[in-house]
Amino acid sequence: MRHSPAPLSRRAQRGLTLIEICIALLIAAVLFSAVVTGVGAITGSKAKATTSELAGVIRSLYETAALSGKTCRLVFELADPKSDDASRYHAECAEGAVTTARDREGALKDENLSREDEARRGKDERRNFTQSGSGAPGLKELMEQEQHRVEQAARFSSYTGEEVAPRELPSNVSLSVWTRQQKKAVDQGVAYLYFFPQGYTEKAQVYVRQGDNVWTLTISPLTGKVSVVDEELEVPRS
Repeated sequence: MRHSPAPLSRRAQRGLTLIEICIALLIAAVLFSAVVTGVGAITGSKAKATTSELAGVIRSLYETAALSGKTCRLVFELADPKSDDASRYHAECAEGAVTTARDREGALKDENLSREDEARRGKDERRNFTQSGSGAPGLKELMEQEQHRVEQAARFSSYTGEEVAPRELPSNVSLSVWTRQQKKAVDQGVAYLYFFPQGYTEKAQVYVRQGDNVWTLTISPLTGKVSVVDEELEVPRS
């Protein structure tokens, strides 16, 4: 007598439900995202993309200074490497030719202190405006403050072009900047890279990091050419 096979369980007969399929797809998507993120961190893909963009910006600003007859500079706002803040950079140009300080490290320290003073002064001014009576600033003081603000803004003003736009970097990508007037690379605070109307720039190296991956951009002062290597080069000895 032939025996019929044992009946399958109800779960096996009905297969997977729509909810179970959705959960499986969600788990697969999460795992895929984790793999992509891990591969990106290993290869330093964001840092590599930032390096390419920065090389284009540097070359474009070099040409802008040479053609316009103005001194331009790339302003780096470098976040503390220990924080989760993002670094930024943007371009500025002066109305004419401007020279740079020989003591770059001292100038950068003064610039950071000046920014802190301006921030405190701005808070004091706002607080004074909200106060009444003799504590409010007089007309002469307000005019002097406004004149100081205009003079500061007139030195360098923001510049944007098709290839030069303000940029905020991914939080896991950090920068450090060295120029020939510095003893070591600056990795936090403000840093500058100048471009002059005579058709030259500063000898400089910019380091782009993501995890253990480092790219070094070396800028030629006479041609503005940018060379990129996928390693951290030593700061040249003067």
